[in-house]
Amino acid sequence: MDLHLDDKVVVITGGGEGIGGAITLQLAREGAVPVILGRDELQPGFERELRALAPRFRFFQLDLRDEAACTAAVQATVAELGGIDALVNNAGINDGVGLAAGTQAFRQSLEANLVHAYLLAHLCAESIKARRGTIVNVSSKTALTGQGDTSGYVAAKGALLGLTREWAVSLAPHGVRVNAVLPAEVMTPMYRRWLQSRPDPEAAARTIADRIPLGHRMTTDAEIADLVVFLISDRSSHTTGQWLHPDGGYVHLDRALG
Repeated sequence: MDLHLDDKVVVITGGGEGIGGAITLQLAREGAVPVILGRDELQPGFERELRALAPRFRFFQLDLRDEAACTAAVQATVAELGGIDALVNNAGINDGVGLAAGTQAFRQSLEANLVHAYLLAHLCAESIKARRGTIVNVSSKTALTGQGDTSGYVAAKGALLGLTREWAVSLAPHGVRVNAVLPAEVMTPMYRRWLQSRPDPEAAARTIADRIPLGHRMTTDAEIADLVVFLISDRSSHTTGQWLHPDGGYVHLDRALG
């Protein structure tokens, strides 16, 4: 299926590794021009693969909490590539800021997980409207299920679902679609590091996988990426304001099936 993404300019926050990296590479395979905004340097192997697929890609190393840096990156993208067709608000970290952490830590968690999503949508909106483009917000199953001891992250990801609906309404007159994807259990480098903190990482991974109804396995980052890329494409031209769950039935099916 041709997704008609050739030369489409897509900004991806946190697009250098994990789910974001998988989205970036899949966009490149479809002929899009990824523009990564991220804190860490790109890994050499990832950068080589990306450059071979999309020589025109851009990478801006910055802190997403730095409004001036984000503004400069968006302005440079428009100047160099002619505009922006889509935004993927992917960056975030499950930072364990719970009720005991206090308001300062809670505010910092919202800055790390939510405020930059609004900022990037604000900065990219005019170009996306001009191109009748799309926004995809990467939320989390925790926004609907809770997790425990992670109030900041859950508040941010829940707010992102509300903003998905709000922006879908606001931008519909301009032909812009806005949707959210809610990953559940995905084996990313960050997830793997969390597992390593468990007393028995392999047993913890098996327990989690056994609770996922479809296949009793974790979702892959490629499966998340495929859905995000489809939502960006005009093959999903009448889909907006939706929360989609590529999670093997983790959230909506009875986990007793496991």
